[in-house]
Amino acid sequence: MTLHLSADAPVSVAPQKYLFGPFIDFFMLGGSAFLLLPILFLVPLKHEGLVAGVTLLLANLINHPHFAHSYQIFYRNFARKVRGDGYDRNLQIRYIFAGIVVPLIMGAFFAYGSLTGNARLLGYATNAMGFFVGWHYVKQGYGMLMVDAVLKRKFFKDQDKKVLLINGYAVWLFAWLQTNAVITERQFWGLDYYTFAVPPWVLNIALAIAAASSAATVVMFVNRWRKHGGTLPYNGVVAYVVTLYAWILFVTINPLWLLVVPALHSLQYLAVVWRYQTNVERDRADAVKDPEFKVLSILGPRYRLRVLTFIIAGTILGALGFWLVPMALTALVPYDKQVLGSSLFLFIAWIFINVHHYFLDNVMWRRGNPEVSKYLFR
Repeated sequence: MTLHLSADAPVSVAPQKYLFGPFIDFFMLGGSAFLLLPILFLVPLKHEGLVAGVTLLLANLINHPHFAHSYQIFYRNFARKVRGDGYDRNLQIRYIFAGIVVPLIMGAFFAYGSLTGNARLLGYATNAMGFFVGWHYVKQGYGMLMVDAVLKRKFFKDQDKKVLLINGYAVWLFAWLQTNAVITERQFWGLDYYTFAVPPWVLNIALAIAAASSAATVVMFVNRWRKHGGTLPYNGVVAYVVTLYAWILFVTINPLWLLVVPALHSLQYLAVVWRYQTNVERDRADAVKDPEFKVLSILGPRYRLRVLTFIIAGTILGALGFWLVPMALTALVPYDKQVLGSSLFLFIAWIFINVHHYFLDNVMWRRGNPEVSKYLFR
């Protein structure tokens, strides 16, 4: 989630202390890292394979629906968004660009690379995915802090927000450069790609900037804590810190941790999306009525059933987008597997969804989006 929300929420928005509750917010927004990381370090070597399989399965079950939910929300009433009905001109253009132009450009890129058998060109897409995923993580961590600040009515000044953003970009850029410190050949779904050589002096400068911005962020948090009677939007702070340092900078600290992080990132996203969707469904005229079928009355009012339907639909769409459709295309569409690998369409689907997801969220969760103001903070 690329949240561009400002903590300067309008006073007319009713305050809400938590998305779901103090413990659930802490766990879903990033606090689960403090519980899981120590456990992963204690896993005996002989059980690492089993734990890796379980964590990878859980990551898929949590990670893929979070991508699907972004499509469900973004393309809901998309014609109205394209027309600009209820959206300002700037937001209308962003919806058109992210929803139509970006997928067309990406589709043309993958089509050209596949039809010409240009494996090296397609490999660059993997580098792009790594670039955008890191950027996306940073903006989501920052966004979670802003959301929690609004809910707790502990707003950040513009200067403080600049410190947070600069630090986020500095840490992410250093981490990304660090992965490209030497030219190495790697594979993603059977297709080779290359990282870029980064001179040591560039890496040292990036490290110095990241360290300085981190120190400035600590000072800013301490000053705010003192000025506001020893309080902060703690769950948001945890989300910001964990995202930058545990999920980006030190993500390779443990091989199992590398597998778990995408699931935790998705859990963070789902906390906001599920709250948002719950408020959308509660806004319907018949939200509190019992379900039509009596057998479903155990679930409570209709809005709960609709939220559950939204989650199930996201799970199915995630499975289709990441696995079922690309696997079917790989089996049915002939191409040069010696050049492009045995899983071309899995390669395309995973990169397309990951990169496009960044552009979708960059539009949906912006300050000024009327739906965000209406449904996220109520």
